[in-house]
Amino acid sequence: MFNLDVLFSVSNILLFMAIITRIGGLFASAPLFSTYPIPNMVKIWLAATIAFILFPIVQYNTNFAAPTSVPALTLILFKEFLIGYAMGFCANIIFVGVELGVNMFAIQMGLSADQALNPTSGGSSPVITQAYTYLATMLFIALGAHQWLFSAIYNSFKTMPIGYTLAFSPELVGQIITITSHMFSIGLSIALPIFGILFITDILLGFTSKMMPQMNIFMVSMPLKIYLGLMLSLIFMRPMAEYISVLIQRFLTQIALIF
Repeated sequence: MFNLDVLFSVSNILLFMAIITRIGGLFASAPLFSTYPIPNMVKIWLAATIAFILFPIVQYNTNFAAPTSVPALTLILFKEFLIGYAMGFCANIIFVGVELGVNMFAIQMGLSADQALNPTSGGSSPVITQAYTYLATMLFIALGAHQWLFSAIYNSFKTMPIGYTLAFSPELVGQIITITSHMFSIGLSIALPIFGILFITDILLGFTSKMMPQMNIFMVSMPLKIYLGLMLSLIFMRPMAEYISVLIQRFLTQIALIF
């Protein structure tokens, strides 16, 4: 028989608040949870359900001392939110890199004016960028990456227990900065094949305009580059999907090792 006075003690309530705050930080920045218009009420109930499942495990493995003042509680909750947010932010770097790379060759294709509402970011982006974002999302789900994130946040309660200790050491911050810097290399590696071919096409069209000045090269280049870019996107779709899959697995492995 449960003792309700012990179960709903101040210490247990504050511990549950800290757990749900860390999970809420993950949902605020993690791919799939923050990049799609999921209702906030659904996120809150999902975070509360996960926190309810993790509560007895964290309570058993953590010597949590309840804070005695509001500033101390605020500091603990802020630290917990930062830990969850940092985990989701590192995982979301893949999607930001993919969007950055596709935007590069979309501009080279001449689709910079082809802007539409992107539900994943809340802003406007070319339609082809949204297609690759959906591709990355489907790969994220197919690989079970969301389960990896839940496993990582479960292990984080062991490596970074709830309390007053500062969890963000200089080594941890340096590793997060290193992961963030990979965003540009991911974007460049995705954009380079198609961008390079389109750049060579621009050079050849420039030579053509010099050899045949009477030809309206602008009217030829625009549909040609769009058609060529779409064909190259279809040709490179499978290699890019395999590359993004490798990136997702590698990044989630690094996140699990860091946190």
